[in-house]
Amino acid sequence: MMPLNDQHNAIPDAFGTSLWQTDPTLDALINAYLPAGLADHLRPLLQKLGALAGGRLSELADRADKNPPQLQQRTRTGDDVQQVIKHPAYCEMEHCAFSEFALAAISHCPDQLGWQGQLPPLVKYLFTYLFVQAEFGLMCPVSMTDSLARTLKKFGSPQLVDRYLPRLTSRDPASLLQGAMFMTEQGGGSDIAVTTTRAVAQGENYLLYGDKWFCSNPDAGLAMVLARIDGAVDGMKGVSLFLLPRTLPDGSLNAYRILRLKDKLGTRSMASGEIRLEGASAWLVGEAGRGFVQMADMVNNSRLSNGVRSAGLMRRAVSEAFFIARHRRAFGKTLIEMPLMRRQLLKLLLPAEQARSMVFQTACVLQQADGGDKQAYALLRLLTPLIKFRACRDARRVTGDAMEIRGGCGYIEEWGDPRLVRDAHLGSIWEGTSNIVALDVRRAVLREHSLDALQPWLGRLLDESQLPRSLQQQFLHAQQRVFALVQAAVADNAGGQVRRAASALYHLISATIMAWESQQAQLPDRLLLAGLVLQHKLLPADPLAADDGLSAEDEARLLASAWALPGEAR
Repeated sequence: MMPLNDQHNAIPDAFGTSLWQTDPTLDALINAYLPAGLADHLRPLLQKLGALAGGRLSELADRADKNPPQLQQRTRTGDDVQQVIKHPAYCEMEHCAFSEFALAAISHCPDQLGWQGQLPPLVKYLFTYLFVQAEFGLMCPVSMTDSLARTLKKFGSPQLVDRYLPRLTSRDPASLLQGAMFMTEQGGGSDIAVTTTRAVAQGENYLLYGDKWFCSNPDAGLAMVLARIDGAVDGMKGVSLFLLPRTLPDGSLNAYRILRLKDKLGTRSMASGEIRLEGASAWLVGEAGRGFVQMADMVNNSRLSNGVRSAGLMRRAVSEAFFIARHRRAFGKTLIEMPLMRRQLLKLLLPAEQARSMVFQTACVLQQADGGDKQAYALLRLLTPLIKFRACRDARRVTGDAMEIRGGCGYIEEWGDPRLVRDAHLGSIWEGTSNIVALDVRRAVLREHSLDALQPWLGRLLDESQLPRSLQQQFLHAQQRVFALVQAAVADNAGGQVRRAASALYHLISATIMAWESQQAQLPDRLLLAGLVLQHKLLPADPLAADDGLSAEDEARLLASAWALPGEAR
């Protein structure tokens, strides 16, 4: 691992810093969210991944970003066998994610990472959170493999589960089958109801015909595909879900082609392409005509992964910004000594910490929902689109503003800032644009009665936060106003206020969670962050007031606790 540059270098370089060691809050939070024995067991693995993410993985990610995959149409002997050629740096990262850290297997297989029994969902998101701070693109195939396995277990026939689940969760690269989902069509986009891909019955299987317009990981071993069985009704109720293998059980290639790979703004390390289905053999998954309902389970799981990836991108941007501010000198001072820079750093820190808190709590709710808790499921249906809506949008701003802190070098592709910015923009598009996801928040409130589940959950978190009475009243006042806005927004059939209502819900929930974390993890600075969310996002404020309500002492505490380098005075 390369040594750190001297701290007085005019162009500070954080390469080689451990992204675990520079994030003391993360170490404290796992004690609040995980049983003590499990936290102690995982800590050395998290330390290892944090060091890799700040060094070797970042190096590999930069190399893979600059050497994107290529589509080979024929073999050198002239056989028409397509292959996506991946750069060796990407392949090394695949081994790290799928094999060494078991990111696609953790949720489905017990006895992973040296732990006896089933690990809770949060563990996967913790490791993803660190991994994505180095590499974003690969986390899409990892997430889709994990989500496809989940959907297959839930809706697939026992025969399909027995045949494919062991390979979807394998940590052996020779037997692993990666997953994908092929939904988007050129004419429909997010409107699944107009799906034109045909499914023609042939014995126990179906033959699929049609084009899919945006298919990430297009050479995956298995893909979930939406198609309309011949003779099915128009609209959403006529769409069914199918499992499409790349290679058929007899070893032959299935009848579909990758037409081309996309030249993308971000996630360049990972292939995305256009697929033409030419009578491809596939199996019906679950009940015919309920394809979107079943695929929605996979999509929602992927949306949560989108949220943790955005949270990770923001944390990496914050980490880089704090490193520069601590080590870059100008006008006789370090940047972090300058008042405007201190305010800018706090504006980067706040949304990053909101996203982290939302993801961690949602992972706990996911565990309860998967255990059969109906209230937890209703809550999950609200929290997941909220994270996808707000955290993914915040990541675009945070990564862009952090790039500015590095100055002119931040605009140069030799540094990681441009890649963070490019990758961050995908979160708001993948698995539903912001408008689509905001409308999903509305559906969760109307159909799942998610507010009825949210209110007692927030009440419990507030009670366990042990807040001073005056601050608790502020939270309750904000909650009353937010709920009123949400109810008005969902009652409006035009849906014109749902984005504003979704943002308000996100801010209310994240502030409540951080107040809870302050008590449970013994992190008093989390309460300062929660107060900033209340003050600047939820409560009435005078935009022309000279005082922003944060004392110099509190500002210093937040800046000192946000980022640390072992051995340095803060």
